[in-house]
Amino acid sequence: MPAGHASPSCSQLELPVPRAFTPTSPLRQRFRPLWWLAVVFLVVSLATRVVLLAMSGSEVPHTPLNLLYAFGVGLGYDLVTFVYVAWPMVLFLWLVPTRHATVSGLARWLAWLLLLALVYALCLGALYLHYRAHLGMTWPLVLPFLLVLPLPGFAYASRTGQWVLYGLALLLLYGLLFVAASELVFWNEFSVRFNFIAVDYLVYTNEVIGNIRESYPIGRWLALLAVGTLVLFAVGRRALRVRDDGSRFWQRGKVALLWLLLTAVSTAAVNGSMKDRTGNNYVNELAGNGIYQFFNAFRSSHLDYAKFYRTLPDDEAFRRVREMLKTPEATYVSDDPRDLTRAIRRLGPEKHLNVVLISVESLSGDYLGTFGNRDHITPYLDALVGQSLFFDNLYANGTRTVRGLEALSLSVPPTPGDSLLKEQGNENLFSLATVFNDRGYQSDFVYGGYGEFDNMNYFFSHNGYRAVDRRDIPKTAAIHSENVWGVADEDLYTLALGQMDRVHAEGKPFFLHIMTTSNHRPYTFPAGRVQQANGTRLGAVAYTDWAIGDFIRRAREKSYFDDTVFVITADHCASSAGKTSVPVNRYHVPLWIYAPKHVPPQRVARLMGQVDIAPTLLGLLNFSYRSRFFGYDLFQLEPGRERAFPATYEKLGYLHRDVLTVLEPQRKLEQMKPDYASGDATPIVPQDEEQIDQAVAYYQVASELFRRGQLVRRPEDSTRVPPLPAEAATAPAPAGSVPAPAGSVPAPASSAAAPAAAGSVPLPAH
Repeated sequence: MPAGHASPSCSQLELPVPRAFTPTSPLRQRFRPLWWLAVVFLVVSLATRVVLLAMSGSEVPHTPLNLLYAFGVGLGYDLVTFVYVAWPMVLFLWLVPTRHATVSGLARWLAWLLLLALVYALCLGALYLHYRAHLGMTWPLVLPFLLVLPLPGFAYASRTGQWVLYGLALLLLYGLLFVAASELVFWNEFSVRFNFIAVDYLVYTNEVIGNIRESYPIGRWLALLAVGTLVLFAVGRRALRVRDDGSRFWQRGKVALLWLLLTAVSTAAVNGSMKDRTGNNYVNELAGNGIYQFFNAFRSSHLDYAKFYRTLPDDEAFRRVREMLKTPEATYVSDDPRDLTRAIRRLGPEKHLNVVLISVESLSGDYLGTFGNRDHITPYLDALVGQSLFFDNLYANGTRTVRGLEALSLSVPPTPGDSLLKEQGNENLFSLATVFNDRGYQSDFVYGGYGEFDNMNYFFSHNGYRAVDRRDIPKTAAIHSENVWGVADEDLYTLALGQMDRVHAEGKPFFLHIMTTSNHRPYTFPAGRVQQANGTRLGAVAYTDWAIGDFIRRAREKSYFDDTVFVITADHCASSAGKTSVPVNRYHVPLWIYAPKHVPPQRVARLMGQVDIAPTLLGLLNFSYRSRFFGYDLFQLEPGRERAFPATYEKLGYLHRDVLTVLEPQRKLEQMKPDYASGDATPIVPQDEEQIDQAVAYYQVASELFRRGQLVRRPEDSTRVPPLPAEAATAPAPAGSVPAPAGSVPAPASSAAAPAAAGSVPLPAH
């Protein structure tokens, strides 16, 4: 080295490093609050998972494998969920200018507002086109736009910026704690993470908020959450100090672009079913994240069967369904291989009796003493078993009221995603009411709440029913009790009796479908009716039993009682929790058909699906009619052909010959032998391909017919179907059934006969 030249220091030999990426770079300073949010979110998610594990009790064995799966896979879902949750903070840290406000003056604010409105409209349009999500479901999307609106109006490195950051952090922290508390409540009710039920709650906020206020000490809980938020905020406040020595908008934009890329990749690569790898559904649910599951359920609210599920060639699927729907009393009216219309022909004249169908809220079979319950909460219904045609092995279509109403009114398997009650294009479908209406009946759907909930009024009023709800109760009528869901069952039955009186006075037979509400949280009912405590599930079940007995007693005093058939069943069970994806014990519901002068009491032990109730009822009335129902008249069905369709909004079950086949998105499936008592199940190896094809055919055809508008009622459906000629009485009886003489009720096959004498049922004292 030449003399006179100083040797360069090590620092002078270092390569230049972009200022944005040095340890103390402005970019790192700016996005430090994002690390705070990540730590808080992961801690809250971990704590939530620990509490849910404790709430699961013995349902989750604490084996190393179970715990590793729940917490290991759970961490993965938590990290993916954080990508979504962090967007408000990412937007804040990206858009707020460093030193000076970038939007000032009326003209700039108007331009900024118009830009946000355009982006908001584009987002709503994309959600509608992709998920058919209407404003009732997407209204929360306005919140991030309200957050973004003021951001360009102040500087990050200012006192205002600091306080806004504190406010945003408090808001996010309170939101995370609120969601965690909500998950605990949801798990206590349903034993699952947030699912499609929670998505529905976005639409019906009035009922949901009212239910929460009436069921829980919500004010105290919100106050405790606020205290917890302040404590956690105070502990981590240092990480939220505003510091930015000069980051540029384009530099911050790279972080936002990276976050957008992470969001897109996680959305495409991860779905809610990837965690479902163990044989214990509780473990699978613990491995999820409630926020992620909520958005996954939102994405699944409108599932296209053909796109997401296993399929058969259409011709084969329709051929199979036409073959499976054949019964001795039915004849296809067309050679069209995709037309399911059959002429149902019975021997002798029809019996135009009045019909009252009561779908009881959440009346699980295991509440009944006749099924072994020892709490003695259903004395009237237990007594009614011996006086009715009673079905021991009926299984519901789903776990929501809309699924029960869909099965009872339309007799169709549950399609994936939303119930047909809430789908677009659900008008003028072939329904039970239309069969009655063709015979001069007045068909009413009677509900004790406001029928806008779950789209009930719209659906029933556009499918042959007159919708009657809380608004139709006379202002002078006594209301003994009410809550956000509706009036007490006894007041609902008073409304129903009024409808029955009016229709009878007009000289017409009536068909009433009554939907009750008292056996729903908050479980409130009039005082002095039952011994069990008000506000409890046992009390609500006992009151439900009392109210039905009181209704039958009052109806017995009417002149039309002897010519009225009472059909009593449940919309679904009270709980859907279980170790398997479709625990069959959580679908077991009772069914009574009570008409002392017309229906001899018997117990039927055969498997029955909820879709079979309508055609079985019409068979008891000896109706000859055109049908596109998927259900069977159980008394015309050969033994061994029985099946049921227990399902969730995305897992579609087919129960047949003691085998449960479950179709799932991504064309997956499970097949197992169910334990009817516990709901557990044992995988079947090798799988029964024939039963898989049967399940696929039923669900594929039902979905395809609705999608193509072919479940609608047709003018020719009113065509009179002549009864069987008298000489048919000498024809051989179908296997497994006992034909009834004209004007009488067929004796159930495979049933244990009860005393044949029909009489009135005494009202037990409570």
